[in-house]
Amino acid sequence: MGATPSTRLETRSRELLLRTASEAIEARLARRPLAEPSTGALPVELRAERASFVTLTVEGALRGCCGSIEPRRALALDVWHNAQVSAFNDPRFPPLEAWEWVRVDLEISILTPLERVEVRSEAELVRGLVPGKDGLLVAWRGTRATFLPKVWEQLPQPREFLARLKTKAGWPVDFWAEDVEVWRYGTETIAADRPGAGRNP
Repeated sequence: MGATPSTRLETRSRELLLRTASEAIEARLARRPLAEPSTGALPVELRAERASFVTLTVEGALRGCCGSIEPRRALALDVWHNAQVSAFNDPRFPPLEAWEWVRVDLEISILTPLERVEVRSEAELVRGLVPGKDGLLVAWRGTRATFLPKVWEQLPQPREFLARLKTKAGWPVDFWAEDVEVWRYGTETIAADRPGAGRNP
């Protein structure tokens, strides 16, 4: 049940996305106007509607991670918005401050389209998961949760991966129902170590 391979972006597009995310955060830190960037001059692949997540870490520890599961706007705009949400509106953390920004590592995950997974049992789902490749979204009666493929680095065993995802959704670890819905996806990851180092937002 391997996730659909992603179509890699061109090098220039990858660099532009990292710059877009960094500038979105720096503008907020400097209290500059936060008008959406223009997409007119961007490469076509950055104007296409795609979903993304932006993850911030400090010395390997999570400092913010927010994003979109389904495409709803141009990829460049999605990254711009998600960078700000991850830095300043992730409910698990206080808003990022300028002194922290110089220590932050930035990672952008670009999602492939969701692919519905038809399974008859939890055991069947666990058997079909591909560690390190499958991003997973589970939903049941109005609640849902997702883990990016990167989470496999902390939870390498499929059964534990799914159990922790159910916990994230607010379900008991032994919960399963016939009407649980499951989707998988892949990601292309773009990362930059301490993009704010040496800058004065």
